Amino acid sequence: MTKSTSRQSIIPPPFQAFYDTFHFSPATRVGDTIWVSGQVGIGPDMQAGEGMQAQARIAFESLKVVLETAGASLADVVELTTFHTDLRGEMEAFSTVKDAYFPTRYPSWTAVGVTQLALPELCIEIRAVAVASCGES
Repeated sequence: MTKSTSRQSIIPPPFQAFYDTFHFSPATRVGDTIWVSGQVGIGPDMQAGEGMQAQARIAFESLKVVLETAGASLADVVELTTFHTDLRGEMEAFSTVKDAYFPTRYPSWTAVGVTQLALPELCIEIRAVAVASCGES
C-alpha cells in the first residue's frame, strides 16, 4: 500500500471566508502529517474572547475543528507552538486551559513572547502539527 504525498488544503466551512480573504489554508495535510495555521481567540461572532483563558479556549476549539476536518484529533497533536503577548504574566492562566485540552500524552511545546498579533485585542495564537491516527483512539 502506498501513502499519498499529495498536498491537501484543509478548509472547514466556518473558515472559508478567512481562506478567501487572507489567502491561507487553516491547515495543510500531506500524508498523515497536518500543519495547522495559527488559531486565535476570535469566536464565530468575530469578536475576541475576554482575556487569556477565553481566547485560549476559543483557539483550542478552532484547532479541534480544523483537525477533525483533516481526519485527526487533538490526541494526534505532536507539536504546539504558542505566541503570547504577555508570556510571563499569563502563562499560568494559559497552561490551565492547555492542560484541559491535553490532559495526557503531552505534545512538544514551544511558547514564544511577541509584541503583537494580527489584531490589537488578541493575546494568544496557537499553531500545531499533528500526525493523523497516532494518538489515543
